[in-house]
Amino acid sequence: MLFYIILLAMVAAFLALRLYSVLGKRTGHEQPLKPVEERVAVAPAPRTIDATPESREVVNRNIAPGAEKGLRAIVAADPSFDMTQFLEGAQSAYRMTLEAFWKGDEEALSHLAEEPVQHAFAEAIAARKTAGHVLDNRLVSIESARIEDASVEGRVGRITVRLDADIAAVTRDGDGNVVAGSLSDAVQTHDLWTFARTLKSDDPNWKLAETDEA
Repeated sequence: MLFYIILLAMVAAFLALRLYSVLGKRTGHEQPLKPVEERVAVAPAPRTIDATPESREVVNRNIAPGAEKGLRAIVAADPSFDMTQFLEGAQSAYRMTLEAFWKGDEEALSHLAEEPVQHAFAEAIAARKTAGHVLDNRLVSIESARIEDASVEGRVGRITVRLDADIAAVTRDGDGNVVAGSLSDAVQTHDLWTFARTLKSDDPNWKLAETDEA
């Protein structure tokens, strides 16, 4: 069984490699590849006509209606893809990306997001610096993560994940005074993050391609 070590302070090259390890690729040292039905269903047992109500509930909780077809297309295009592992990794990527943005770490963001998203982050970071503001935010918890959509466009796989989280957010001025927010009161957030990757390419990383509010 694989163990994935999340180390937020590693150098950029290792950060890219770590993102690879948590977003759905295999190394060859894990258990034998599961059947497609199991990897797409996110259930402890294969999804069949006789699936138990409990297993169907797990499926419904992790995959939105209509997303399974796209996931099957991704598995068909890249049999090494593991959806359960991807979903766990997407949550790690969510935390890593938010923390890099809050810290203004554009180098880390360059390995986590595609260029359009990088530019949007960079503009927001620049505006924050111009205003003399510093974010003192904390991701309290990720309440749920659910596949909302999946597709293959040419050779590119795209997966949209809904992430419901609690975030404690504080904005401080240059002197450390609180301008907005509170660390004692977490705010519920509902985000739709789309990750993309060229399937079977030499680049193993799934990167953030789009963000939106759910």
